[in-house]
Amino acid sequence: MEKPKLPSFIMKPSTQAFTRAARQTRDFSLFDWLHGIVYARWPYLYIGIGTGEHWTMKRLRPMVNWLVRYLKPGNMVARESEIDLNPDGNRAETFTFADSYHGKVVPIENARQLVVVREDVKLPDLEHIIPYRRAKDIIFQNPDHIVALDCPCRAARANPCLPLDVCLIIGEPFASFILEHHPERSRLIDQDEAVSILNEEEQRGHVHHAFFKDAMLGRFYAICNCCSCCCGAMQAHRNGTPMLASSGYLAVVDEDLCLGCGTCEESCQFGAIQVLDGVAAVDAVACMGCGVCSTHCVQEAVELVRDESKGVPLELFELIESAAEAGNHSA
Repeated sequence: MEKPKLPSFIMKPSTQAFTRAARQTRDFSLFDWLHGIVYARWPYLYIGIGTGEHWTMKRLRPMVNWLVRYLKPGNMVARESEIDLNPDGNRAETFTFADSYHGKVVPIENARQLVVVREDVKLPDLEHIIPYRRAKDIIFQNPDHIVALDCPCRAARANPCLPLDVCLIIGEPFASFILEHHPERSRLIDQDEAVSILNEEEQRGHVHHAFFKDAMLGRFYAICNCCSCCCGAMQAHRNGTPMLASSGYLAVVDEDLCLGCGTCEESCQFGAIQVLDGVAAVDAVACMGCGVCSTHCVQEAVELVRDESKGVPLELFELIESAAEAGNHSA
């Protein structure tokens, strides 16, 4: 017999749906459930505190650091690296998100694949693609349910990049949760509009990240379109907390085609390209393989190439095909 549902004034339907999904998620603790509810219900406060932009941070930082250090030491504090929480650029106390909240850089073609899926998908334990200890699953339930949300990172800034509604929450129970709890900051969109948002953000020179979080049922739940001036994850990554995984590609310059115009250098959000002696040069260590430089090079002198040292790309269609073939062989 199905358990009776709680009245909506006690727990909203989308919260109940998230809770049911949490019960079906392996190794998902009560702390994870509470963490997920807090994160999804108050993302602007959560991200504002995480980036140090929220006015409460000075008062709450000691308590937050205590919670991070002692309540979930195995998952929340994975390294000794720090996030720079102070607007003035000085190091703050340790507040690490790596392994708990992380993103995979995805070039525009890979990003589009994530928003055009029409059938449920279950791809667990993607250790070879998502190089973090937790949150490695791609499990789509109703992947055509997509919500455009005002970016919490941009909203936290005094002078944010625009537009704000560029965070794409994908699938259930996430889309309904955001839509129900943040009606003034979110809207339901179709897959065509999701592709349009990705394309427009690509033209603005912003980087697409597939975000995973342990508290969001340990799986992929959103594509964020990020700029280095607003994105907390990019700033944390730059300051030594490895919250972002490379796309698996590396930008390569054709010196015969390059005019040394500097467009790629200006567009690179990771500071990985510099024009030297009239030719663009790529810092292979800093390059995350986002492809923005390639998109903006009018000479078509920059292309993305596979680089095994950068990991494995998140090619959703290939993963689905491989999973289907494996299922056929085991049948």
